[in-house]
Amino acid sequence: MRHTLPTAPQFYVTAPQPCPYLDGQVERKLFTALYGDDAKNLNDSLSRQGFRRSQNVLYRPTCQDCSACMSARVVTTDFEPSRSQRRILKRNQKLSREVKSPWATEEHYELFEKYLNQRHADGGMAGMDMYEFAAMIEETPVQSRVVEYYETNDAGEKTLKAACLTDVLHDGLSMVYSFFDPDLKKRSMGAYIILDHIRMAREAGLPYIYLGFWVPGSAKMNYKANYRPLEVFKDGIWNALTDEMIANVRENPLGNDPVAEQVAAIHLPPQT
Repeated sequence: MRHTLPTAPQFYVTAPQPCPYLDGQVERKLFTALYGDDAKNLNDSLSRQGFRRSQNVLYRPTCQDCSACMSARVVTTDFEPSRSQRRILKRNQKLSREVKSPWATEEHYELFEKYLNQRHADGGMAGMDMYEFAAMIEETPVQSRVVEYYETNDAGEKTLKAACLTDVLHDGLSMVYSFFDPDLKKRSMGAYIILDHIRMAREAGLPYIYLGFWVPGSAKMNYKANYRPLEVFKDGIWNALTDEMIANVRENPLGNDPVAEQVAAIHLPPQT
């Protein structure tokens, strides 16, 4: 189904399919293509309205009977790591960070494949080959970077331990996809990557880290509530996540706006 605003782009809705986060739920996505000279402005604008990027597509959930998935962003200026998060930073303090252009390497793919096989063998990316992986990294019409984390041994040899595909927005960093050595479970590498991105954003004067969707009730996504102050995009605005909101959230609220009304409420950047 296609929905159009007075000026491009056009928005579409996917067919219903099983939800990857909540058992027994069905998901649909609202999406639009991302290309051309205005791609960066569109990515910036729609990221502020709860959309996420996957290659040259921007999307967000638009499920009929559920609104549990909410885009989440960390307020970097006010973030203070907890005691356990400070321990994670300390455990990984010998890692070195390198920020590079979005170009896929065999070293990236080998680590990515190892990560999927041990952590997400039954996920939607399982079986992704090198060409598909390269497309995920390299097919970006916006300002993207690959943030790499290396460990160096006594002989000066570097080994890639983690990486994250990251978009640079005008108001923050958007963590598109991260992966790491699953053998380092005790070092909480996933948490470290988020904490280091918060540190990078603060150093660059950027107020937000966009984490993707927070999904209460989903073990895969619930961890994002640990990075507060956290804001979630709900009912057209960003709301500070509170303990009361976590306790009272409902997976199947009534009265979700029809897709046409959701599209009509989207604000597009000025056309250049």
